[in-house]
Amino acid sequence: MGLPQRQPGPSVLLLLVGALIWPSSCVSLELIPYTPQITAWDLEGKVTATTFSLEQPRCVLDGHAGVANTIWLVVAFSNASRDFQNPQTRAEIPAFPRLLTDGHYMTLPLSLDQLPCEDPQGGSRDVPLLRVGSDPGCLADLHQPPYCNSPLPSPGPYRVKFLLMDARGSPQAETRWSDPIALHQGKAPASIDTWPGRRSGDMIIITSILCSLAGLLLLAFLAASTACFSSLWWPEEAPEQLRIGSFMGKRYMTHHIPPSEAPTLPVGCEPGLDPLPSLSP
Repeated sequence: MGLPQRQPGPSVLLLLVGALIWPSSCVSLELIPYTPQITAWDLEGKVTATTFSLEQPRCVLDGHAGVANTIWLVVAFSNASRDFQNPQTRAEIPAFPRLLTDGHYMTLPLSLDQLPCEDPQGGSRDVPLLRVGSDPGCLADLHQPPYCNSPLPSPGPYRVKFLLMDARGSPQAETRWSDPIALHQGKAPASIDTWPGRRSGDMIIITSILCSLAGLLLLAFLAASTACFSSLWWPEEAPEQLRIGSFMGKRYMTHHIPPSEAPTLPVGCEPGLDPLPSLSP
């Protein structure tokens, strides 16, 4: 007679059931000791009102990523980064519109060959950075994939991390979340004070000088224009011309024509006179 077979206790059954129903999303991923950050290159516009530029994670994922793996950038509001759950399939990857509803989205899918360890050789044209929010027309393009890199809608702040996924969309490794990144926020037009009383004394003096110079230039222009056009309205007099009021007429010189000398006729033979009577017998 053999020993009675021992039945598993309740605690063992609970562990087995928990292992079967425990969601794979709760399985801890490999944490890569890297923190995304704004690029250290001396560039203008690294952070704007709708974009920010990250340094590329070069030589960071080489020992973790394979040829078929994809490196995604997760962008989330700073207060919603803790609630982000890594997607388990490609269909669960959140697109940009989810930022306004769930507070996070994924964009900029990269392969390992797009992140080489070599430094760029083309100077400032090939700066190794990732610009988040640099595609303003992606949402309007119907042929654009849904994971577009659209401009960010608000100043944030935001946190980002890199997530490594395989060909099926299953997460393999991830980096740390970045520090909060706040975008530049311009002043509202209504908040700009235009009352002259709040201007400094130097500004008022400079404004007065500029207005005076503008007035002098205007007067000089009017004087030059008047002098130019007056020569057209009142031309210089010539010896052969005579100005009478606003009428310009030519002065004609008459020529003296002496009268022709008539032939001398004998006395009494003038035309129209009767001849004198003859006194001869």
